[in-house]
Amino acid sequence: MSHAQHGSHAGAQVRLGCIADDFTGATDLANNLVRAGMRVVQVIGVPSQPLAVAADAVVVALKSRTVPAPEAVAQSLAALHWLRAQGAGQIYFKYCSTFDSTAQGNIGPVAEALLDALADVPGGDFTIATPAFPDNQRTVFKGHLFVGDMLLNESGMQHHPLTPMQDANLVRVLQAQCQRQVGLIDYQVVAQGEAAIRARIAALRAQGVGLAVVDAISNADLLRLGPALKDLPLVTAGSGVAIGLPANFGITPSDQASALPAPSGWQAVVSGSCSQATNRQVAAFIQSGRPALALDPLHIAARQAAGADVVADAMAWAEPLLGQGPVLIYSSADPAAVKAVQGQLGVAAAGALVETTLAAISRALVQRGVRQLVVAGGETSGACVQALGIRQMQIGPQIDPGVPWCFAQTDAAPAAGLHLALKSGNFGTDDFFIKALARLA
Repeated sequence: MSHAQHGSHAGAQVRLGCIADDFTGATDLANNLVRAGMRVVQVIGVPSQPLAVAADAVVVALKSRTVPAPEAVAQSLAALHWLRAQGAGQIYFKYCSTFDSTAQGNIGPVAEALLDALADVPGGDFTIATPAFPDNQRTVFKGHLFVGDMLLNESGMQHHPLTPMQDANLVRVLQAQCQRQVGLIDYQVVAQGEAAIRARIAALRAQGVGLAVVDAISNADLLRLGPALKDLPLVTAGSGVAIGLPANFGITPSDQASALPAPSGWQAVVSGSCSQATNRQVAAFIQSGRPALALDPLHIAARQAAGADVVADAMAWAEPLLGQGPVLIYSSADPAAVKAVQGQLGVAAAGALVETTLAAISRALVQRGVRQLVVAGGETSGACVQALGIRQMQIGPQIDPGVPWCFAQTDAAPAAGLHLALKSGNFGTDDFFIKALARLA
């Protein structure tokens, strides 16, 4: 939750209830909302209790991006039910800015299930979809998603180990996952502002369209889009649209920094992402002369089969080094290496092996005195947060677009809190790991 306590927000009710399909995506969204002036609490999984603190927005972080679609739907509906019980007036389903999904889902099935559940609310028959996040070079033009200057399917995302994206046409991608008709609100409409966008939504509704992909090539587009979404019970998007929503609730950006407690303890980076950006970040960390330990999934599998303790091996390497500065433990690899491992272990088994190993290592690092931890990769972040027993996070200052520092209590070190940065695989500059740790200091 942000420490920026705005007098006008005292005892604030939850205005915006957010459902994020992975943990890094949740902090990415919370980061944008905090920067726009909202007090935000991020909870891990669907809580069993009512919200105990005042907040303008609550982000429920799920690990539902790559689970079977029926499971993703069930988790998302449970989050919706809890958020509505907390008084959330508008629901925001947040997915990745690279629209990570497969032909089976999960973005379409979850969006439609949420629409079905909101059918009793005026306007609950329609929603928008846009992963646009210009600050991170994600733009949508004529319904096509670009990563920088490249179409999505030429950006490296075509090699994603779990959600390879072979088509940049989001109308086509989403239509394949949906029962409802999918339409488009293009850049010419968006450029004309709120009235034109509302008119286009009304026209699409009249044609029986249930979801519409929205073009956005700049933050100005997202700020024009924001007011037009004020009356929609459901918004589905990446984190970019968040910059235009707080103003709908009369909330403005605050200069008060999202202050976190002072950092302490040792520093470590754990990386399971195989994205191009993370591979560059790993290389930059190593080139800086800092210590790094590579984990090979085939080696992990062989060691485990032989009854060895892979986590103990990693700790034997890390413990003598922690007092000298940050260490990196990573399984990141190029697409060819990932494919070779998947060929031997299977796609799901390879991913789960890496995640569970890195999660156990992250817990062991914290038990040994690490209090500043950077985790790279959405799936890896989810596994690490769960392994650390974290239930709620306070959102702090931004490191790079989409990645803030957070502070949480962890049962791995109950007496002290943990500073945590959860980085989506594709986010961050090449020097992100070193910059993040320096930023906290």
